[in-house]
Amino acid sequence: MLKTYIFEFNIKIMKKIILLFLILSALPGLNQIQAQNKIDNKSVTGSWLGKLEVSSISLRIVFNLSVIGKDSLGATMDSPDQGAKDIKLGPVNIDNEIIKISAPILLGEYFGTIKNDTLIEGTWTQRGNTLPLNLTKLRKAFALNRPQEPKPPFPYTIEDVKFTNEKAAINLAGTLTAPQGEGPFPAVILITGSGSQNRNEELLGHKPFLVIADYLSRNGIAVLRYDDRGVGQSQGTPVNTTSGDFADDAEAALIYLRTRKEIRSGSVGFAGHSEGGLIASIVGSKKSETAFVISLAGTGVPGDQIMHRQNRDISLLSGAGEADVKKSISTNKKLFSVLKKETDNKKAEVKIAEVYKKALAKENKSPDDIDKALKQLNASLNPVAYDWLRYFILTDPAGYWKKVKCPVLALNGEKDLQVAADVNLPAIEKALKSGGNLNVKTMKLPELNHLFQHCKTGLPSEYGEIEETFAPEVLKIMSDWIHGL
Repeated sequence: MLKTYIFEFNIKIMKKIILLFLILSALPGLNQIQAQNKIDNKSVTGSWLGKLEVSSISLRIVFNLSVIGKDSLGATMDSPDQGAKDIKLGPVNIDNEIIKISAPILLGEYFGTIKNDTLIEGTWTQRGNTLPLNLTKLRKAFALNRPQEPKPPFPYTIEDVKFTNEKAAINLAGTLTAPQGEGPFPAVILITGSGSQNRNEELLGHKPFLVIADYLSRNGIAVLRYDDRGVGQSQGTPVNTTSGDFADDAEAALIYLRTRKEIRSGSVGFAGHSEGGLIASIVGSKKSETAFVISLAGTGVPGDQIMHRQNRDISLLSGAGEADVKKSISTNKKLFSVLKKETDNKKAEVKIAEVYKKALAKENKSPDDIDKALKQLNASLNPVAYDWLRYFILTDPAGYWKKVKCPVLALNGEKDLQVAADVNLPAIEKALKSGGNLNVKTMKLPELNHLFQHCKTGLPSEYGEIEETFAPEVLKIMSDWIHGL
């Protein structure tokens, strides 16, 4: 069944999934309470693993229960797919077979029934939303397996660097990896996709940019990856920013890297993932110094088309009915129409709520359900994201690709459900060639998803569970292509 809060997944298109159900902030000390137990506290101590299904994303949650003092239970939570560990919870209550774990700072609570020594059936409630969450006891502490994550010693230099976006008056921080020796070396600047991310493009326990940088620098190519605005050590804020603003950041990285003596100034290009592909095309269209562009699941058609196709593909594969999908897309189109026309964000917020309320009323929703849906919409489609979304859905990347004159390599996974290969690759190629650029190579890669992982379905719910971070054959394709320029 399609969720009524239709933007919860769609608004953060491509690879960056905003995980709305957790507020990861500094938490108070461990709370504890005397358990009113007929079930022995020691029998429930240990680590319990469950999965939350949130808008096609599967998020693993681990509750760690321990006895403190004579007969008190304490709890911490891990969210390994979000990189969060030891979130302190409490109080914990056990009454017969019923267990309650409070998470006041997260505005949440777990309520479960202890079935036996290895199974708890229950639900997680947060901000008025309740999701099933059954827990299985682990024999040992949970640990993500990421076999591709590089480990020292490294046969290349690693340097933390900073550079300035003069236009925005902010400093951006990143990591430059370069092959050993004097050089000069060709170099690539990595650009993340939508949402605020660190220099490793960390997502669901994966660090794809770290893996890419390691491979390329082992193979003679320098790599600069940097924290997005307001993330890590980079200054600025992502609030009220657009892809155009992020293009200014990428341009600043290009200007900086061309000053480095170990870098071959005429051989510096971009590799942008998802929205990063759009950003790379923007910079490439206006900076003749751009030596090449690699589009990794980048966009070739306007953002509203991307999002409607994403909605359809993911929803149908997740089991939604055709009628529900059509209804969802129809509603989205109406809301997008408001955002396109109304540039005053405060007015747009009011109008969007009115349009959504009318759509829900036509479905004969109760007043309580309408009120709840409106709150969920506001939480997932916050006005601070309006500028970004308006720019994205109004922008036709073809206008930029037509002006890119450097060599372009455009790659997409065959099973990419967020930026469909069959739509975007032809659009990128057509735009480039219409602008006179014949130095373009497009590849649709079999069995790969939006993150370039080998997968079964391509659904985002697989991202965190797949151990592979980035397909080795794609790393080789990138390296060979750059060296062949």
